[in-house]
Amino acid sequence: MTDELNFRPMGNRFRGFLPVVVDVETGGFNPKTDALLQIAAVFLRMDQDGFIQRDRTLSCHVQPFEGANMDPKSLEVNGINPWHPLRIALPEDEALQRVFREVRQDIKRNHCTRAILVGHNAGFDLAFVNATAERAQVKRNPFHPFSNLDTVTLSALAYGQTVLAKAVKEAGLPWDNAEAHSATYDAEKTADIFCDVMNRWNQQILTQDPLNMDKAL
Repeated sequence: MTDELNFRPMGNRFRGFLPVVVDVETGGFNPKTDALLQIAAVFLRMDQDGFIQRDRTLSCHVQPFEGANMDPKSLEVNGINPWHPLRIALPEDEALQRVFREVRQDIKRNHCTRAILVGHNAGFDLAFVNATAERAQVKRNPFHPFSNLDTVTLSALAYGQTVLAKAVKEAGLPWDNAEAHSATYDAEKTADIFCDVMNRWNQQILTQDPLNMDKAL
């Protein structure tokens, strides 16, 4: 975690919302029937000049719920063996409670009122978070139930790309195909894209009117 003296709460930056970058790895595409296998949340911080950067990452492997569908093709893509003896996985309720607790603490720290999920194809990740919370009866979901910030749209605007790997490369950032499709890696790269786009906009505002920083915030 970086210097607290250069920390500025994000309460006024996104209309009271705290952006938290989330990526999930799953056993398929249906949040009602397919297993949530891994969830990663990347927390961000803003400095005194309004620039955003990655702060820390929380990642949990998740045990498939009883009767969960796990498509072999999805498992081939994400490389997860749900029953590997060395895979330390938490039940759905414990995994989400751990993530939600950290999110609520960061909401308070940033003087925000609620979190908003940032993701690449964010609707997919949010649907799994919401469905898992409902199934596991996890209360106090800190995320807005349907709004999100999607880096697919931001990447199309900023780089002319919509695929995460291509957007990362277009932004001049490193990308490792061997690490891709891990929730942790994909969430951190999504966070890098989100920060890069927001910071480019912030820099443009500051360049146009360096004496009025609040316009950027």
